[in-house]
Amino acid sequence: MAFGALALVLPPSSCSFADICCRSSRLRSSPGIRAQAVRVRAAMERGQDGDLAHWETVVGILGGGQLGRMLCQAASTMGLKVAVLDPAEDCPASRLAHKHHVGSFRDRDAVREFAKSCGVLTVEIEHVDVDTIDALATEGIDVEPSPQTIRIIQDKYLQKVHFQEHGIPLPDFLELKSIESVEEATSLFGYPLMVKSRRLAYDGRGNAVVRSRDDFESAVASLGGFEHGLYAERWAPFVKELAVMVARSRSGELRCYPVVETSQKDNICHVVEAPAQVSNAVAQRALDIAGKTIGSLEGAGIYGVELFLLADGQVLLNEVAPRPHNSGHYTIEACYVSQFEQHLRAVLGFPLGDTAMKVPAAMMYNLLGEAEGDAGFNQAYQTLRRALNVPGASIHWYNKAEIRRQRKMGHITVAGDSAALVRARMNQIISSTVSSNSSESEPGPLVGIYMGSDSDLRVMKDAADVLDSFGVAYEMTIVSAHRTTERMNAFSRTAHERGIKVIIAGAGGAAHLPGMIASATPLPVIGVPINVTSFDGLDALLSIVQMPKGVPVATVAVDNATNGGLLAVRMLALTNPKLLQRMITYQQEMEAAVLEKAEKLEKEGWRNYYSRKNKSSPS
Repeated sequence: MAFGALALVLPPSSCSFADICCRSSRLRSSPGIRAQAVRVRAAMERGQDGDLAHWETVVGILGGGQLGRMLCQAASTMGLKVAVLDPAEDCPASRLAHKHHVGSFRDRDAVREFAKSCGVLTVEIEHVDVDTIDALATEGIDVEPSPQTIRIIQDKYLQKVHFQEHGIPLPDFLELKSIESVEEATSLFGYPLMVKSRRLAYDGRGNAVVRSRDDFESAVASLGGFEHGLYAERWAPFVKELAVMVARSRSGELRCYPVVETSQKDNICHVVEAPAQVSNAVAQRALDIAGKTIGSLEGAGIYGVELFLLADGQVLLNEVAPRPHNSGHYTIEACYVSQFEQHLRAVLGFPLGDTAMKVPAAMMYNLLGEAEGDAGFNQAYQTLRRALNVPGASIHWYNKAEIRRQRKMGHITVAGDSAALVRARMNQIISSTVSSNSSESEPGPLVGIYMGSDSDLRVMKDAADVLDSFGVAYEMTIVSAHRTTERMNAFSRTAHERGIKVIIAGAGGAAHLPGMIASATPLPVIGVPINVTSFDGLDALLSIVQMPKGVPVATVAVDNATNGGLLAVRMLALTNPKLLQRMITYQQEMEAAVLEKAEKLEKEGWRNYYSRKNKSSPS
């Protein structure tokens, strides 16, 4: 079964295979490189029929970081050869690559020498010497994605201009060349706004938030001044950050992976949830924009497309990476074909693989350095050790020689049958002391117990007893729907701001309290019908179950606040593994108690059992 069904497959663009890959009419290289390029292109074309030379092509990667390492891992399972060019002798890909050439991917001579041993060149970082690879492409060396695409994406201002010209929705932007352009930007965009570097900006580097005119001078200075190349961007008031990995074949065919949601820590990708918890309409809008975005570029490979989701449902493009991306690491465990295998397929001219998820849900956690030196390594290893004890968790350690704060050292992916399950399991990994959702570990109450009168306390106290037994902090008070309406509204509207996750409301008398609270809060509300009239509580029960569409209220049996408390605990346990385990233990204890009674009944006989039970009951 395939999951994450909302995916996009687009037909090839008007660019032919020869347009993208073959530039034989412009070969100006040495005879050796020229002959090599001709052989490689011929192998690529014959490779569709399984030609051996196609499989033996050496894929040259500019950069040997963690992305290069994971490309090597994917190549290994396919029997492919990968060479990397990286200045660090102990770079993450060094131990796994077919060959590791020590040299800078920004050095013209190093790149040119490296290209001689490769059948096709690609990148794991876009900040390469694009002039050199452009010259190599002109000479006939196969470069994917195209140097022109890398040139566009290297310069984020040119990237914005390119996508704007192709009708891609994105935040307004303006090049900053002088103080006059600053005045123009503030006049057009207001505050806050973003100031960004055009080049070498990634993982939070090269960005500054400007909240007032006084911030501009320090922001410009921190980014190297106007001469460094800057632009301003209108603030995007997003409610979620989304991402889509898009594969592009040599013929221009596009395949999109499911839409995911990303969370940042200090502007560095920290957590990725797949698929994103958004409506089908929003997901399709994101896929359409991602497909159109990559369709406007040239060259084969995998691309990371970052997006903003606004409150009104609009989806705006943030930026693009012409390589495997952090937001696609989950695909290793969660999809039929990972982003890394897909990139190799694309650059070699193999058929693109299935982008669907093979599990219902997955979450990726970036393991960032928390401290320097041994202390940082020890913290990271402790997290990895916890992951080894969690079902569905897979660890990836990049084997970097040094650890620094906020440096990407590895990642952990948890795959499972539901988003709630993978969140709970991930929480178990990433907290050094797993939260119990009790007052000991989390300040402030998590459950609100509200009643319209103190007469309801005889029932509602049972919910409090349950929460106490599970160690869940709560607040309990009287808020009458009719006599203290303003107080009730204030409690309801601000409950989530106080950290409340679930509300249990007593429905006695007129029985309006649960429904009125539900109409004023985004939190789940459990209504407890209370027997305070001659109708035995049925009036309260019927009042709850007849709430209009759009204002949901859950309910339990009349006077059964115990179940109200248990239901609240189960809701909290969705994201709290320790609480979930307590609920499982509670259920096991109930089962054991019933089995014990059954054993005694069978052993003693029903008459003796009944007589003994009645004697022990209070009169």
